[in-house]
Amino acid sequence: MAQTKRELVKAALDCKPVDRVPVGFWHHFLADQRHADALAHHSAWVDNLAGHDTFYKSWKPDFVKIMTDGFFLYPHEQLHDLKSIRDAENIKPLGRDSEWIQKQVELCGILTERYGKEVMVFYNLFAPTRCIEFQQTGSDAKTVITRFMKEDPEALKEVMAVLTEDIATLAKAVIADGHADGIYLSVQNIPHPDMTYEKYREFITPSEIAVLEAANSVSDYNLLHICGYMGCHNDLTWYRDYPFKAVNWAVAFEGVPLEKGEEIFNHRCVIGGFDNNPEGVLYSGTREEVEKETVHILEKAGTRGVILGADCTVPKDIDPERFNWVRDAAAAFGVK
Repeated sequence: MAQTKRELVKAALDCKPVDRVPVGFWHHFLADQRHADALAHHSAWVDNLAGHDTFYKSWKPDFVKIMTDGFFLYPHEQLHDLKSIRDAENIKPLGRDSEWIQKQVELCGILTERYGKEVMVFYNLFAPTRCIEFQQTGSDAKTVITRFMKEDPEALKEVMAVLTEDIATLAKAVIADGHADGIYLSVQNIPHPDMTYEKYREFITPSEIAVLEAANSVSDYNLLHICGYMGCHNDLTWYRDYPFKAVNWAVAFEGVPLEKGEEIFNHRCVIGGFDNNPEGVLYSGTREEVEKETVHILEKAGTRGVILGADCTVPKDIDPERFNWVRDAAAAFGVK
């Protein structure tokens, strides 16, 4: 009997035999997902739910990643446009009963009820440092952590501990109460020479591992996304010992194909293979070119412990039929 989509993706994540290599792509649904506030504006909530429905029906993906448009902004006003990390060192965790966490669990529950019987569903989360980044509007938003690290390292650690507690609480809640199969945690190197590997391990790694461990306490199927979006290079080896089931990174931007990533991450499941940019073959290529690239990826990476997808979110205006081209080509390629 053929594997269901849930069985198919779970087998791929476990690096077990599959009937065909599964496929997953995603994009945001709001015009300004970073600044939209679903707590203040109900339209953002409605539009995000509608976007998921339209996207799901357009090509019936093998699994769903819930896009948290409208919840990027962690609602501690002290973190917005921080001039000094000391201005936020007395913040307290929002807690499980906060609206920010409750509404995300509600969002997750609605979408897992709709799709979870057919496919595995993963909830998108951002690591604590990325949440701090999203609150800043200055030119150093992506590297502001390095400024705080030098200004007052203990104050930074206190603030990070608060964010970590809330995001770990959220990670556990969307699985235990929102019925997600796992989380999809977005991490990123800090593009500044002061953020060495040693400093990253001191200030950032503990928070990211804590979120993953919280998720792992209620599910074995938690995914790591090493985000290369908007020109941020990452040293993938910084994450090789993180406790995740599968990993996705920017194959095109980092110049690290899936087969190399399989080696770096000790042959755990890898997700991706396609450039997500408009110049890439997925968005701009002919059907023949998309099919050819699918075959090329699978010939190099193999078919066990592989899920085909993109480096990051794909353009909102992409034709979803292109995802079917990839899936059909993968099915025709078979498994080896």
